[in-house]
Amino acid sequence: MRTAARAPWELLKRIFGWLVLFEARNKVLLAPSAVRLRRTENAEVKRLAAGARQPPEALVATVIATHRRPEALLRAVGAALAQSVSDHVVMVVDDGAGLPELPADPRLFAVSLARNTGVAGVVRNVGIRLTSSRYVAFLDDDNLWEPDHLAQALAVLEAPGAPDGVYTALRRLRPDGTQMDILSVPFDRRRAAHESFLDTNAFVARRNRALHFSRLRRTPDVLPREDWELIRRYARSHRIRHLPSPTVRYLVNQDSFYTAWDG
Repeated sequence: MRTAARAPWELLKRIFGWLVLFEARNKVLLAPSAVRLRRTENAEVKRLAAGARQPPEALVATVIATHRRPEALLRAVGAALAQSVSDHVVMVVDDGAGLPELPADPRLFAVSLARNTGVAGVVRNVGIRLTSSRYVAFLDDDNLWEPDHLAQALAVLEAPGAPDGVYTALRRLRPDGTQMDILSVPFDRRRAAHESFLDTNAFVARRNRALHFSRLRRTPDVLPREDWELIRRYARSHRIRHLPSPTVRYLVNQDSFYTAWDG
């Protein structure tokens, strides 16, 4: 009886993809939180734009969202500032916990939200909206880039007939620093409906109206993650290409797929 009851669900998963179905459920169940968080995001952008030092227009802006990981943040900021691309600004957005002392670099800008939102997508959206650039890249505060990460991505994005977005391969590392594997999956939107191989640490994209994160409040049991949602939705009307060069050093630990950003 139980097998028969599950048969329609299994059929739907094969047709549409389990990630697509889960995200449709999320949008229905979590819509009220998204509406409230959009208002919070708008208010924070207005407040910070009025009072903070604004970054200049650049070819590419890197957005680093952070919350209570000061040592890891300093390493991530260092990796972003060490990029070989010079026409580049780095925007750090803290989710209401406070920032450590950061390097004195004219390319670096940092702001703190007035209160903790607990939603990484909202924090990243604030960073996107406070910057002005042709392209936007994303780096989590516990991951690192190789020095040529942006250069490799931009070489693809600036070429004739270029796509709108590109993502590189992830060199996934264990907490002791040893390599676990290299995640390198060519882009296939249909495949992405069934497999969660998309991560915004590797993603560099042309700035447009589609480049914003979901504002749903995603607790540890809410799948898929906002990284998957952004890239797959962006690909609905924009071309994306995979670059199989491992330019991201991605730390795999107990917080890799969800960080408790509350409080």
